[in-house]
This record gives sequence, structure tokens and C-alpha cells, in this order.
Amino acid sequence: MKSTQHFPWVLCFALACAGIAQAANTSQKSDPECAPAHLKQTAREAHTAAQYSALADCYEKMQKEYLEKAAQEKQEWERRSQNVTATAAKYPRPVDSARYLYEYDLSRASEAEKMHMKYSQLATQ
Repeated sequence: MKSTQHFPWVLCFALACAGIAQAANTSQKSDPECAPAHLKQTAREAHTAAQYSALADCYEKMQKEYLEKAAQEKQEWERRSQNVTATAAKYPRPVDSARYLYEYDLSRASEAEKMHMKYSQLATQ
């Protein structure tokens, strides 16, 4: 009797775990060529225009990703800015955290843009 009562709970738990695992697999980047460690190694060993072009492409992808993250953080910052009350006055406030994440993502996008320009110029030379 008790085992039949536990079956729906076990089934729900198994389905939830499967959904979480699938979401984790799809959210991971499947491009090992743009991993930070691989980028550093490739930058040290790059001597041809094709290698420089590949580096530039990776940095361009990274720039786009950081700009997308920054746009999401800006929306969150705006959402949190509408609800600033005295109860949330402790530092760092949630609105401050969202603003710092937005600024961080913008700075990372700027760095990626500089590296993209650098390797693009090296690829054309």
C-alpha cells in the first residue's frame, strides 16, 4: 500500500531531475575553441591569419554574449529601481547589485571588442 503511494512522488522527482539535467546540458557552451584557457594558448601560438581570424571570431562571440547579458541586467536594474524603499536601504541594495552586474558586463564586452579589433587587424596584415 505504501509503495503505491510513494510512486507518484518518485516519478515527479525523477522527471524534475531529468528536466534540470537537460536544461543544464543545453545552457553549457559547446564551443571549446572559445574557452578562456584555449584562447590564451591559441593567442600564444598564433602565427597565421587563419589563427588570428579564429581568435577574432571568438572574441566577437564573447562580446555579443556580454552585451546580451548587459541588456538583461539593465532590465533587471530598471525593474529594481522602481521599488527602492527604506527597508532595502542596506548596502549593497538589490538595485546596486544589478547596476554593478550591468557595468561589469559592459566592461567585459568592451575588453572583448578591443581583443576582437586587435586580432582582426593582425589577421588582415
